[in-house]
Amino acid sequence: MHIHLKYQILVIITFLSCLSFCYAQQNDSTYYYFNRGTSIKKLELKINNSDDIENYNYYKLIYFSKLRSIDSMLKYKTILEKNSNLLDNRKARLLYFSGYLAKISGNDSLYFIYSNQAYKKALNIKDSLTVLYSLAALSQTYDYINDFSYNKEYLDLLEEKSIAYNNNYYKIAHRYLNGNYYLFREKNNEAIKNYKELLKYKFTNEDSTFILNTYNTLGVLYQENLSNPDSAIYYYKKKLNFIASDIKFQKARNYYTTYLNIGNSYKSKEEYKKAEYYYLMADSTIGNSFLTYNKYMVKENLSSAYFNQRKYKKAYSSLLESNKYLDSLNKNDHREAVAEIKEQFDNEKLRNDNLESEAKRKQNKNLLYGSLTLLFFGGVTTTLFLKNSKRKRLLAEKNNEIEQQKVVTLLKEQELTSIDAMIEGQEKERKRIAEDLHDDLGSVLTTLKLHFENYKVNKDKKKFKEDELIDKTDALLDEAYKKVRGIAHAKNSGVIANQGLLLAIENMAEKVSSSKKIKIDVVNHELENRLENSLELTIFRIIQELITNIIKHAEATHATIHIINHEKSLNIMVEDNGKGFDTSQISSKGMGIHSIDKRIEHLDGTMTIESELNKGTTVIIDIPL
Repeated sequence: MHIHLKYQILVIITFLSCLSFCYAQQNDSTYYYFNRGTSIKKLELKINNSDDIENYNYYKLIYFSKLRSIDSMLKYKTILEKNSNLLDNRKARLLYFSGYLAKISGNDSLYFIYSNQAYKKALNIKDSLTVLYSLAALSQTYDYINDFSYNKEYLDLLEEKSIAYNNNYYKIAHRYLNGNYYLFREKNNEAIKNYKELLKYKFTNEDSTFILNTYNTLGVLYQENLSNPDSAIYYYKKKLNFIASDIKFQKARNYYTTYLNIGNSYKSKEEYKKAEYYYLMADSTIGNSFLTYNKYMVKENLSSAYFNQRKYKKAYSSLLESNKYLDSLNKNDHREAVAEIKEQFDNEKLRNDNLESEAKRKQNKNLLYGSLTLLFFGGVTTTLFLKNSKRKRLLAEKNNEIEQQKVVTLLKEQELTSIDAMIEGQEKERKRIAEDLHDDLGSVLTTLKLHFENYKVNKDKKKFKEDELIDKTDALLDEAYKKVRGIAHAKNSGVIANQGLLLAIENMAEKVSSSKKIKIDVVNHELENRLENSLELTIFRIIQELITNIIKHAEATHATIHIINHEKSLNIMVEDNGKGFDTSQISSKGMGIHSIDKRIEHLDGTMTIESELNKGTTVIIDIPL
């Protein structure tokens, strides 16, 4: 059964987020060092103070497990396995470590075998913590009978034991893994039921990552699989609020993905103005990870949002930028391959030159000088060749720029239907690329899975060609690696705090919030520089008038002021949770709307008002700078 590419990415991320269970907080003095919050320095101190060689080696194994160092883990695991006097609880934990080592080494079969042995051993000696660790691991092993990730048999056992041991962390973990179980089987209603049940638990700081992942997963499920953008937006905004509440989640990646998902949800509702706003927010929070791909996604979606608002100039500009980033993604694979081949060629050439020089040195010093001279001229020739290649490349890029300018001139003269056709073609091309990637890489992974199943079934047979199977598997892994690499890293650009208009608005919001009748939040993106004084004053008065309207008429308890400075425009969005109103009944002289509209008109800007009874009001203002 094929799964949509975005859905695959979701479930893979959900699966990877579950691998952190081996560091859950424990009361036992040795298990304390599994804690995800324990620093490496504390563990190093424990190693240095170990009273015997067994403790030293045991804590070394934990230390390198936290670092995910496969070779070092294997070394200390081997040392401990040779100790026949190892205590029973240490033996159970050593089996668990062996499974964890197999997992990060990519050996799913050994991962299951060792985790199962650890579970049985821990159950026999009543080591409840290792029982829970092992069951969490077994729950995430592959179900070969039903051909899906996650194993229901061990999920049920994990639920039973977490209740019996009254371990709240693993009650939460079970509910989350159970949701993933149904997610991988596309049983969306069951998955949603489990995720919503999870949110009812009492969470500690250590458990909070589950909340973040759950909000995001619910949003994607409602948007991509159930076509319910309103519910998707609800959970995405819940995720935003949760990110704002905890500094450890305030990463660029978290903001970017959430804003982009909200924009997509609004686009599916055909609310293109709001979609545009959140795409711009996503653009302003892109971090240095996968920058080129993220830029491509934002610009492509912005182009569609602009086009549906009949902002054809902006749609065309965003489309060009999207194509630029797509071209960059396509070139990365080629550049890396060329660089690798050149490096191998240069290394081989250097080895050959050294061997030749050594042979000639033994024969005749004069021949050595001749060789050095030849090498010198060869180096000069190579340098000139490289410079000439660089000059040709620059010339080609210049010609490419000229050709692009010609294309720009030509496209500006075409009818709007040409732009529509271009965007439609781009959308088809994007879908084609996604489908090709899915089918191509999917076929390689399917073949890999068959090899592993073949190995599992035939490994004990005497005539089984194990080396041949390993070679084929290694070649397939290399092929899969080459297909997925290519996303480059680039420098990060941050958001710099500023003064002026922003400070005035924040002060106003703070003063109004101090009344305890309404809370006002200010969200700023990219407003780094001061604007012209009169413009700042006019914008402040507009926002001040909107807040006054909310206080007088909306009966709201919360409002948010969003300000984003993007390229040559200033976007302002003011939202409240008040009683709302019928926008068709707006009076040209009432509620200060007339005054606000005149001020915005004077700035050559636009204002959009969206409101529903009992669902609040949103005012969106776009002012060119």
